[in-house]
Amino acid sequence: MKKEERTKREDYLKNIVNNLPDSPGCYQYLNDSGTIIYVGKAKNLKRRVSSYFNKEQQSLKTKLLVSKIADIRYIVVNSEADALLLENNLIKRHKPRYNILLKDDKTYPSLCISNEYFPKVFKTRKIIKNAGRYFGPYTNAGALHALLDLIKELYPLRSCNLKITPEGVREGKFNACLEYQIQNCCAPCIGKISQEEYSKYIAEISAILKGDIRILQQTLLADMRSKAEKMDFEGAQTIKERYQLIENFRNRSEVVSPSLDNIDVFSIESDENSAFVNFLHITNGYINQAFTIEYRKKLDESDEEILTMGIVEMRERFKSRAREIILPHPIELPIEGITITVPQKGEKARLLSLSKLNVKQYRVDRLKQDEKLNPEQKTTRLLKEIQQELHLEKLPVTIECFDNSNIQGSDAVAACVVFRKLKPSKKDYRKYNIKSVEGPDDYASMREVAYRRYSRIIEEGGELPSLVIADGGKGQIEALRSIIEGELNLNIPIVGLVKDGRHRTSELIIGKDGSTVGLKQNSTLFRLMTQIQDEVHRFAITFHRDKRSKRQTASELDKIKGIGEKTKLLLLQHFKSVKRIKESNLEEVAAVIGRAKAEILLNALK
Repeated sequence: MKKEERTKREDYLKNIVNNLPDSPGCYQYLNDSGTIIYVGKAKNLKRRVSSYFNKEQQSLKTKLLVSKIADIRYIVVNSEADALLLENNLIKRHKPRYNILLKDDKTYPSLCISNEYFPKVFKTRKIIKNAGRYFGPYTNAGALHALLDLIKELYPLRSCNLKITPEGVREGKFNACLEYQIQNCCAPCIGKISQEEYSKYIAEISAILKGDIRILQQTLLADMRSKAEKMDFEGAQTIKERYQLIENFRNRSEVVSPSLDNIDVFSIESDENSAFVNFLHITNGYINQAFTIEYRKKLDESDEEILTMGIVEMRERFKSRAREIILPHPIELPIEGITITVPQKGEKARLLSLSKLNVKQYRVDRLKQDEKLNPEQKTTRLLKEIQQELHLEKLPVTIECFDNSNIQGSDAVAACVVFRKLKPSKKDYRKYNIKSVEGPDDYASMREVAYRRYSRIIEEGGELPSLVIADGGKGQIEALRSIIEGELNLNIPIVGLVKDGRHRTSELIIGKDGSTVGLKQNSTLFRLMTQIQDEVHRFAITFHRDKRSKRQTASELDKIKGIGEKTKLLLLQHFKSVKRIKESNLEEVAAVIGRAKAEILLNALK
């Protein structure tokens, strides 16, 4: 590979890595021919994938793998356990060259509710079709055993291998075992519980395993309160610990569910220019295809039109023959024999949520990549957001903000800062000494500065701003408007910054009617206005301090021609005051600044 091509590839991969999410998931490395050569899982995708490109920590094997990577794909999931199961499935499906063989998923245990007259609930590593309903698999065996123990304590189900039938129960073919004697079993074999009551137990257990723990919580809380009322605090504490365990450590995977087979899942995210369609294919409860495609809108196509196009295209691309399609909303599909499901809860709803999570993340990542490659795109997007929020006719490409600074009217100054395309344009900043205003009058100062600023721009044929901001309320806005719209007859939008009790910008006054726009913290508009306000304050206060400092250090030496700042500084450092300079003779002064300047100085002072 040529150096230029290698650099281009490294830049492409670096851009992908920099925009990866800080979420759990699986990543896939592809070679030049588009073949998956490595699959990995991560608790934090960005951190994990970045580590491969850290040259200081690369082993020889890692260097070899990285040298073969031409593209990176990833799937976002909800937990690290989900990532582990998904990684296992992807490796088995694609058999990447650089992956070691992972454990088969059958080594992870599941819970089964058997298809029997009186069902059993048990742990298994084998999935037998039509033998029962399976829940899992569980990557954490401790959580599974804790869940089994709780179910056994709450519901005294049978655990024997007897083939119990209604006839056998009626004819008394079975005898109660030790489990019944020690109250671990409700003895359905001898008719101690009806099939209807037993089925109610099974329904509650099924609800718990599906994620609805309300029934279990209510039962545990009732038991805990009962034991507490009987002063059995130790027993109550034990139940409390079980309650917390089942609530906080339910580690059942949302990615894998054996009850789901041969299903396609689609979701869509769109804006005014683009649409993104995500596709997941589920086989035997596993995600074995995941892909997101981007469409560029040309004729303002609706989400329904684009989603239909995406479904047809991706089913054809991945040769899917699934008879059920999960969608966020119903649409008309030109495909026969298809069942469309719009789930509201349960396993299918969780799969739809996962698809939505992936398509949203993909859209954000693509936007970040595009904006890094083309910063102007991000600026334009932000400018459009501000334009919409402030109801402006044009993009606020050039923004100017004014602020006054004085102490009881003395050393009155004003400052103007300029932002072009949301960035400070410091070469266009301007300082103003207030000339025509006596005393502390902010409104009059604002009028003077606005007139001087914009009359000069008009005279010189310069560029007028798209938006003018007054660091103040209605008074400052009206002062600016009286000059900009009144005397100069210019059409420039004007807004005012309104502060809260903590002197933070909280609202903007817009329009001639004085209507306000609230600012949400961390919004683009809030951050921009805060930046502009801080910058104009800094610029105005710095100018005011400089002017005040110069006035306070002014002396008779300032008026003498030929005596500059450096000479003045030398004299004051040596003699400490003008009075002492006057009392000194020519030789003493000449020793500090030279004879020629000493003569000029002493003659001027006398």
